[in-house]
Amino acid sequence: MNRLKRIAILSIFALLAGFVPAGGIAQAQTVSIEEWEVPWDNSRPRDPFVDPKGRVWFCGQKGGYIAYLEPASGTFKKFDLGPGAGPHNLIVDAAGFVWFAGNRNAYIGKLDPDTGGITQFEMPHKEARDPHTLVFDRAGDIWFTVQRSNFIGKLFTQSGEVRLIKVPTRNALPYGIWMDSHNRPWVALFGSNKIVSVDPETMELKEYELPRKDARPRRLAITSDGVVWYGDYAQGMLGRFDPKNGEFREWPLPGGDDSGPYAMTVDHEDRVWVVETGNMPNRLVGFNTSTKQFVHITEIPEGGGSVRHMMFDANEKTIWFGEDTNFIGRARIGKQE
Repeated sequence: MNRLKRIAILSIFALLAGFVPAGGIAQAQTVSIEEWEVPWDNSRPRDPFVDPKGRVWFCGQKGGYIAYLEPASGTFKKFDLGPGAGPHNLIVDAAGFVWFAGNRNAYIGKLDPDTGGITQFEMPHKEARDPHTLVFDRAGDIWFTVQRSNFIGKLFTQSGEVRLIKVPTRNALPYGIWMDSHNRPWVALFGSNKIVSVDPETMELKEYELPRKDARPRRLAITSDGVVWYGDYAQGMLGRFDPKNGEFREWPLPGGDDSGPYAMTVDHEDRVWVVETGNMPNRLVGFNTSTKQFVHITEIPEGGGSVRHMMFDANEKTIWFGEDTNFIGRARIGKQE
């Protein structure tokens, strides 16, 4: 039976007694986490996105479906995609259409929630097999990564045209993607120690090497000042890159070298949030980008397994995430006390 499992409200001091990572710990803050068990077993629910009606859409990566949760009632509804789809990520446009990455079938899909109809936009290059993570630009077009095929792409949503850009670094594994205020996509190259930007007019790539050769950025996020933040999955670092002056700065995460930072987002106060997936339970970690201090840590009550991607809902001041343990989670965050 679908159910709201529990609410965990944890003080930062309860988790961090006797521990102060580099950069220090700021003032205490509480974050509450609510979790809903997904009714389809072992389906790897992931990458939730809130639509204009407040429904929370997510992918069932192992279950081959797209579904939504109505948080108030705990009701779920599922749309099956057929064999082999492997949906990996989704986003929802202002009209309520759900766009998703058909990761195993080499297409981007558009789901009409009213009819259940799906339009497929196939990759124009046979080597582009695995669309990965999607993001809207200002015009409502979609930039996306194609991880193992080593492309970054753009889908023009009105015409259906797809353009692909080959990443010059071999086996770069383009992964997390985020748009900046100049309408440029930034991408973490998980198979290398690089991040990359794309000029939206010329479609030219510019690569930037991280300070450490063994770094492996997996996800990234951008604050309102245009600074790019990334998690180094290989060595447990939170990094900062300023495109204005080309400077990097990094902080060890509270969980240390094996913290495995994965999902990332930015909230309404420009705090960066990242999930440490190196241990069970996973931990949600907040970082104040103004004071350069870690301000919060909360364990994911149902463990997380791996929290792979997160969405910040600015209307409700909440962070939504999916868990490999078959839950959809919501973290309520407030102002720092």
